[in-house]
Amino acid sequence: MEHNETEDLSQVVIHLMRGILYKEDKPKVWQSMELAEGPVRDYLSTINLDLHIYDSDGFAYLQSKEPEEGAPPLPRIMARRPLSYPVSLMLALLRRKLTEHDTYSSEPRLIIGLEEFTNMVSSFFPTSNNEVKVLKRLDAHLQRIHDLGFIRFLDAKKDKFEVKRILKAYIDAQWLSDFDGKLEEYLAHGSESDEEGDTDV
Repeated sequence: MEHNETEDLSQVVIHLMRGILYKEDKPKVWQSMELAEGPVRDYLSTINLDLHIYDSDGFAYLQSKEPEEGAPPLPRIMARRPLSYPVSLMLALLRRKLTEHDTYSSEPRLIIGLEEFTNMVSSFFPTSNNEVKVLKRLDAHLQRIHDLGFIRFLDAKKDKFEVKRILKAYIDAQWLSDFDGKLEEYLAHGSESDEEGDTDV
């Protein structure tokens, strides 16, 4: 492999190891990944990682391979990150919203305002007379979702955000099809604590 090819391979792997790679954000890295997909997959396989590419949606990410039956598990390079109940629920609601958007809208991007989002999730959380405290908590959960790479704020005020399509890979269609049947359970759970660790990503 020539020097330039090795450098391109390194750039691709480094970006993927840092998190989700979006075509629109890093078009040159994306092009290098497409040109060197075989060597990239071969290298990642040696460190027990799979490369998932969603070309039509313009994103790619890494996932640790599951051990074969009977084989001892290897240390995970991509650590699982525990999610609280509120964050898990918000991700599910955003995933459903993304499906509705793709079905009924011709716009390629799903943009949601903070007020719309608050109205969308408020019924799933305990009522409170302290509105400021509730909004701060929702802001913290939304920031967590941003840090995980599932949304992108559109301005410094953070009053609008874009839902990223990586969410389609995280919450699959089968899980989403069961979502409506679980809403009563989620509504009941809304009065419970916000402790971390209900879900891993």
